[in-house]
Amino acid sequence: MDKVSTVGLDLAKSVFQLHGADAKGAVVFRKKLRQDRLLVFFSELHHCLVAMEACASAHHSAREIGKFGHEVRLIPPAYVKPFVKRGKTDAADAEAICEAFTRPMMSFVTVKSRDQQAIMSLHRTRSLLVKQRTQSINMMRAILAEFGINIPEGLERALQLARQTAAERSQDVPEAAGAMVEILAQQALNTHSQILDIDRRLMRLQQSDEVAQRLATIPGIGPVGATALAAAVADPTQFRSGRHFAAWLGLTPLQNSSGGKEQQGGISKMGDKYLRRLLVIGVTSLVRRAKYQPETADPRLVALLAGKPVRVATVVMANKMARIVWAILLRGGVYERCHAPMLAA
Repeated sequence: MDKVSTVGLDLAKSVFQLHGADAKGAVVFRKKLRQDRLLVFFSELHHCLVAMEACASAHHSAREIGKFGHEVRLIPPAYVKPFVKRGKTDAADAEAICEAFTRPMMSFVTVKSRDQQAIMSLHRTRSLLVKQRTQSINMMRAILAEFGINIPEGLERALQLARQTAAERSQDVPEAAGAMVEILAQQALNTHSQILDIDRRLMRLQQSDEVAQRLATIPGIGPVGATALAAAVADPTQFRSGRHFAAWLGLTPLQNSSGGKEQQGGISKMGDKYLRRLLVIGVTSLVRRAKYQPETADPRLVALLAGKPVRVATVVMANKMARIVWAILLRGGVYERCHAPMLAA
């Protein structure tokens, strides 16, 4: 297969579809391979370009295939979909991946290392546990509300009641409902303990990682956000500018322009949902601080809050924060509140 220039690989759990093309885009082969034959095939194939969609197992496959001298690129799935001609089959997907790879303006995802994926596993697990803790508390609230008992708002108050319920049932509710409240209370407490353990792990990671330490100097970014950004953004040079990075996070407005008329809508919400949420939560904490201590707040945030709704101002500042993150990742250094932006030559 000396004529093969590009291989589109559609990943799966056990059976993988490959589409090989030459330098002119003509089809050289279409084949299916089982998992145990995939690496053997690439070890026998001469140096070529290999493209696949960015997914859960893509980074591992890219690292393993790259060991045989191939140049591996990962493409966001949303950018591959327009090249699927008709129907949804593995062969069509592999062909679309191969076609999308050849486009000169295509954007790619940087292959993550094992350590980066390990750190992101902490964040994904923490995010899941936070949702489960919220679900347990909300169900506990709902059950008690049916018997006229209201839990005060706030996580700490809900956990306080959970501890009280787990220690000794003191609520005036029927036995069956009380037993369910005890189960939910214990589940909420166990989940909360696991979240705190992950937070301690992230704190230690942040203290040992130089990039995360620099990102943590940005107001609104703590150990969770700093370690997530440091692990998720493997190569900041893949973004042309801070605005490009903010767009990757889905923090730029949607465009609906035609005939010389420009219209902007809400943010696109494309890209990494988890990182975008962390930035918005971080700015939300700054907004709360600005409400009670305006003299310590960023003047730009205070000005935005004076003229725009709170949620709009929060998203605008999250966009600015994303650009600061990109600048620190690319150029080094730490956050400077009075930093003067570099002028284009």
